[in-house]
Amino acid sequence: MISLNEAIDLVLAEVRPVGEERLPLLEALGRVTAAEVVSPSAVPSFDNSAMDGFAVRGVDLAGAAHGEGLVITAEIPAGQPSGEPLGPGSAARIMTGAPLPEGADTVVQVEHTEERDGRVFVQRAPAVGSNVRYAAEDVRRGDVVLPRGAVLGPAEIGLLTSIGVEELAVARRPRVAIIATGSELVPPGRPLGPGQIHNSNSFTAWGQVLAAGAEPVLLGIAPDDRDETRRLIARALDEDVTITSGGVSVGDYDFVKQVEDELAVERRLWGVATKPGKPFAFGVHEGRLVFGVPGNPVAAMVSFELYIRPALLALQGRHDIWRPWLTAVADEPVKATKDRVEVGRCLLARDESGGWRFSTTGPQGSGILRSMVLADGLVVVPARHPGGPAGEPHLVVLLEGSRGERPPYPA
Repeated sequence: MISLNEAIDLVLAEVRPVGEERLPLLEALGRVTAAEVVSPSAVPSFDNSAMDGFAVRGVDLAGAAHGEGLVITAEIPAGQPSGEPLGPGSAARIMTGAPLPEGADTVVQVEHTEERDGRVFVQRAPAVGSNVRYAAEDVRRGDVVLPRGAVLGPAEIGLLTSIGVEELAVARRPRVAIIATGSELVPPGRPLGPGQIHNSNSFTAWGQVLAAGAEPVLLGIAPDDRDETRRLIARALDEDVTITSGGVSVGDYDFVKQVEDELAVERRLWGVATKPGKPFAFGVHEGRLVFGVPGNPVAAMVSFELYIRPALLALQGRHDIWRPWLTAVADEPVKATKDRVEVGRCLLARDESGGWRFSTTGPQGSGILRSMVLADGLVVVPARHPGGPAGEPHLVVLLEGSRGERPPYPA
């Protein structure tokens, strides 16, 4: 067996970007930029009003509240030219987003004014320069608005729209073939016979793959039959990534390793010193990634989190491939570990001082999927840990979000 960190390094060393495609902006939500995006124009491209009100010259504000007020010389709606320059002692009625006329440097919001006989009187004068959106205050022409590897969320889509982008290059979504192995597995919706269980692994993997921005391809169940296992794995190797669950241990019906050897999968590792997730396998086939996760549902999901998710994000050129992490103190005694890093499922809470504390989600067996449903994060306890009392700090890797810094997994 190799260490958790060694396994991660071996996986990421084989990652190569999967290529790119061009998409209309409205189809690009959740995708990853394949190149930096440079703005062809400034945003806004002209000084404009941030309020409905009156555009004025700042030097006229002092006398605008008394005397004859300011003469209203123009009305400027949004989407129209600003018209003639604004002269001394005058004001232009202006709408939000409309361009400021030449000479104006301030907008008085309408509710702070009074209008009589073609003049406006300022009841509450703002500071000079108020309520104006200046040209290029958001984006300057030539600015890199998004780097390569950025995830396109709603704000990013809006920003690209503001600079006139209609389509752009994004990383292609890696296609991920998913196979579950074992004659005991039955698809959901079918009644269970003696000794049978429903195939949850394919469906949790489907969800995890989608959440990582990749495209899952469900290939079904490989029964305990060498020829059928070979047929399905051969089909899976056409995709960018293959994930098999089960069949990577040493039982008489665990055919995955044999079949992959016959199909020229170059194995990089088989067995990692973690609990759960010891019988994890990884190899490559013609540049494509081939993963074998354990058959126990929790072990399969934890293995995906530790090794496969970072790889899928890196295949898309993302830099934030790691889960966020923090240090939390135990609310309960921590058991001693043997020669493997133990990855438990835990709940997080704040303590009185604002720090984090954790408690386990209950029974931690590799087949107890509810332990993943309830979990906020994965608590990582080093191998050969002697055990410790409540209050001892430990690394907790969260199960939501992404960041660019790798968790400090124990050696």
